[in-house]
Formats: sequence, C-alpha cells, structure tokens
Amino acid sequence: MPYPSQELLRYANALLAGAGLDADKAGAVAEILLEGDLLGHNTHGLGLLAPYLAELQSGAMTKDGEPTVLADHDAAITWDGRRLPGPWLVLKAMALASERAARLGTCTVVIRRSHHIACLAAFLKRATDQGLLMVLTCSDPNGESVAPFGGLDAVFTPNPISAGIPTSTLPVLMDVSTSATTNGLTNRLHKEGRQLPAAWVMDGHGQPSTDPAVLFQEPKGTILPLGGMDSGHKGYGLTLLVEALTGGLAGHGRADAKEGWGATVFLQIIDPRAFAGLDAFTRQMDTVTDRCRASRPANPEKPVRTPGEGGLKLSDTQLRGGVDLYPSIMPSLAPWAEKYGVAPPLEKA
Repeated sequence: MPYPSQELLRYANALLAGAGLDADKAGAVAEILLEGDLLGHNTHGLGLLAPYLAELQSGAMTKDGEPTVLADHDAAITWDGRRLPGPWLVLKAMALASERAARLGTCTVVIRRSHHIACLAAFLKRATDQGLLMVLTCSDPNGESVAPFGGLDAVFTPNPISAGIPTSTLPVLMDVSTSATTNGLTNRLHKEGRQLPAAWVMDGHGQPSTDPAVLFQEPKGTILPLGGMDSGHKGYGLTLLVEALTGGLAGHGRADAKEGWGATVFLQIIDPRAFAGLDAFTRQMDTVTDRCRASRPANPEKPVRTPGEGGLKLSDTQLRGGVDLYPSIMPSLAPWAEKYGVAPPLEKA
C-alpha cells in the first residue's frame, strides 16, 4: 500500500530528530529525501535515511552548528560544510545565492566537506518556481568507483550534474550522472543478485558487463563513464569538469585525506531578469521545449518529453494518491523507529 506523503514526512522528521538533529535540519533533510521518492529517484530518496541515521549515530555526520565561511566575494562564496547534513547545507546555500542573484544577476556557492546531499533533482524546482536558473553538481572525494575512459583503475565517483530551467509551464529538471550508472543502483542490484539493464560496468580486466558483482570482485571492476565503452570519453570530460567546479573551486578534493562519505558541492543561481529578462528567457525556452514535445516520436506509444517531465507527473500522482516506496526502505528503517520510539507511517486507506 502507498503512504500519504505527509505521513512519510512526519516519520522521517521524527527519526532524524531522534538521532539528534534540530527541527530546521531534520525538516530540510526529510523534505529533500521525500522529494527524491516523489520524483521517482528511489535510490536517492528515503532509501538514504537509514544510512544517514547511522552516520549521525557514529558522529560521521555533524549534528550542530553552521558552515564556516572561508571566502565571500559577494557573487562567489566558499563554505566549509563541517560535514553537516548535505540537504540542509544546499538549501541554505540556495537561499543565499538566490538573494544575491536578485542583486547581482548571479551567485555561486561552493561547499567543501559537506555530508552527502541526496537527490540533486529534489532541489531544482525550488529555484525554477522563482524564475531562476540553477546549476548544481557534486563529487565525493572520499570514494572512487568510476574509471577514466580507457583506464582500469577507479578515480571518480559518479559526479552528477543537474540544472533547473524555468519555462512558463513545466520546468526542465535535468539530473544525470557523468557515469553510466550510480553507486546506489549498483549496490542495490548487487545485494538483490540482479543484473543491470545494459553493460554499464566493466570488470577488472576491461570487459564490459551487466553484472554489478564485478565491482566487488578482485581485481575490482569499475563503473563506466557516461557513453560506455564506445563514447565514454564524453562522460570522462564531463566528470573532469565536475571535479574542477567542485574540488577545484572549493580547494578541497582528491588531493586531501579522506574523511568519509560526503560531498564537495558547486551551486550556481542565475537570474534571467539580469540578462535579456525573464519574459525573453521563457519565450526562448518555451519555443525549444514545445518543439521537443512536438517532435514525431520514434515509438508512437512514447511521446517525446522534456527532462523531469515524467518525474513531475509522478510527483503529482503520488502527492494525491500516496507514495510507493521501494520494498527495502521501510524494513531498513524499522530498527531505527524502535530505537527512537517513532510510530510507523500510516498506509493510505
């Protein structure tokens, strides 16, 4: 049975409060995790809550305090996130960048030493609803599962890059990894003994594979760059761009000692009003997106959509009819609910 979204929000908030987060931080994390599931990103929604609670319990995620401001040049800001909750840090950075962009046209915040920031797509509509263009990307210098194109040894994390683009109707919400797949999906499928839908990984001898188990065998395999064995040089280039925008600009990344699961973040807000104007911007983007949707579909049963369109429709459906969680999520949270005395969410009647 699906769960009412408000019940899931209550449940996540209560668990995070039980783990020691104040109301502001718990609310931010709970909202972003739920938004991930609403949009259909079920490896980066409430499926992350149990690991987050474990990080809070161990002290690997910081519970209290504020980020440290390392540099502030009005339109360019650098924070040390002090391993505070990633979703809360990103929402805080968005608020600051949006306020500055209203005066300056644009503002960029980079964050070193954030904890994991969950689903990037979950943040974007908050910007597009204000007529703002947003770019958000991150890397995790503490991990490596993706090899450079042509190599066997992992150097990178999947390094997602996302953008929210306002239009006069449905915004464009783009969220893609610069690798062929993610750690979340490969870990899940490996635990379940299942295969990937295509050869998105490579074994330790350089052979493409659909089996995520190759990532855990010796010699260890790797996730392929976006584009796979044929055109992975493109994903590799994008991966390096993400490294420059995150670790490079933040001055903290793979050159530094590992601290545990986390993120280095690049967030930019651009206000079209400071350029040709919001009306001119949406006129152009409306034309482009309308033409995309009007393109004759290769499969008549699958009309052309813009990025994020399916997720927004799914979100609307789940807000009205209840949220279908991936089967492993509620069992993973049951021990935490017992530990903190939190009542489970009610299923939708």
